[in-house]
Amino acid sequence: MKLLLGIMWLLHWLPLPVLGRFGDAIGSLLFLVMRTRRHITLTNLRLCMPELSEAERIDIARRHFQAYSRSVWERGILWWASEERLKRLIKVEPGPVPVEEMTSRPTILLCPHFVCLDVAGASIAMVTSASSMYVQQKNAAFDQVLRAGRARFQPVKLFTRQDGIKPILRALRDKLPYFMLPDMDFGEKDAEFVPFFGIEAATLTATARIAATTGAQVMPVIATFLPGYQGWRVKFYPVWDNYPGPDMVAATRRMNEFIEERVREAPAEYFWTHKRFKTRPNGEASLYQRSK
Repeated sequence: MKLLLGIMWLLHWLPLPVLGRFGDAIGSLLFLVMRTRRHITLTNLRLCMPELSEAERIDIARRHFQAYSRSVWERGILWWASEERLKRLIKVEPGPVPVEEMTSRPTILLCPHFVCLDVAGASIAMVTSASSMYVQQKNAAFDQVLRAGRARFQPVKLFTRQDGIKPILRALRDKLPYFMLPDMDFGEKDAEFVPFFGIEAATLTATARIAATTGAQVMPVIATFLPGYQGWRVKFYPVWDNYPGPDMVAATRRMNEFIEERVREAPAEYFWTHKRFKTRPNGEASLYQRSK
């Protein structure tokens, strides 16, 4: 891992168009050799986008592997490049990062699993402190670099699932924006089966419940690639009105619908290699079984 990190450090000096094309090439290779992840990706796309032809889904899957690979190699820029370089490469829409709006009251920054999500974190960390859930990495060297990279500009509080909900609530009450990634399958605990692209998906209700408990506003933020290897776009969406309301399941369904809309805008950049529909209601069979 230290060798890989050394290579990433060397490559981060390359112009982004060169590094991006390198990432695409590695991704194309991974699409060919990572058969299990390719199967998961194509299964997700068949479930979520049945209106497309198989050739169209394969094209999205291949471009997803390229995008995911790019995001990994380009992370070296986020970790080690100068602040001036990052500011040139990150385009914030509709304008500067809305620091005052996100720190004037408790704020949940809703960030679905697009491959460039770390870019959204970097754009925020350059201007204000924040907090986020964190999965400790098995490799100590990689874990140290990842944590340092996320906190290189402003202090960042990182919580683990083992810490529970109380540190998150305290951070929000202190008006420290909470960077939340709610769209993965963590099983049935604290989740409800809510449609995602029409498929019942075990979905954490934490966004709605935390917003209801703390009075936090929910401000979505999504990062995607700019065309032509020119950098990244970070888009801050308007705060959701009347959220969550009295019905936590309805609020979670509203969240999933928003994510669906954003996925359709950049389908190759969503995290399709995750088994989003792994947990099934009522003991249903796995949707990821290979046909014999």
